[in-house]
Amino acid sequence: MINALSSGLEREVEERSGEKARLCYQCGKCSTGCLFNFAMDILPHRAMKLVQYGQKERLLASHAIWICASCVTCTARCPNDIDIARVIDTLREMALEEGIKPAEKNIPLFHRCFLGNIQATGRISEPILMGSYKTLSGDLLSDMGLAAEMLRKGKIKLIPSVVKGRRDIRRIFKETRR
Repeated sequence: MINALSSGLEREVEERSGEKARLCYQCGKCSTGCLFNFAMDILPHRAMKLVQYGQKERLLASHAIWICASCVTCTARCPNDIDIARVIDTLREMALEEGIKPAEKNIPLFHRCFLGNIQATGRISEPILMGSYKTLSGDLLSDMGLAAEMLRKGKIKLIPSVVKGRRDIRRIFKETRR
């Protein structure tokens, strides 16, 4: 049960994510383990504190919620078993629903291209993923040298492989959009 002193944001995050941000006691283990802490304007443990304090606008406008790679290292390190990555996912969802322009503009675009690639082929094909992302972002030429080098070394393949159960994957995507 949430106490009467909890913030509205804390209650909303708990309802939406199923995670109890109020249990965070700021040990900082999540932040020290974060692979991208060097690039974040708000570290994971501070994000949890801002949820507790009801600082919704600050969190939803932050770069941190978009830089998070959802690798769940923070979650694995939490001594209170809080799925911190799920809390951050929830904050991203809230920002998108509220029409807040992402602080990292191309990350949602990359996410859409990534999921579209999985939906189409059942797995990731780097040339298709990067081709769609580069086209939609309008940044076609910046990595051409790198792409050529990766092709030359056999690190990526031009022709994507597809999984046999693509229809099942498309069905999963369709069902989760309801």
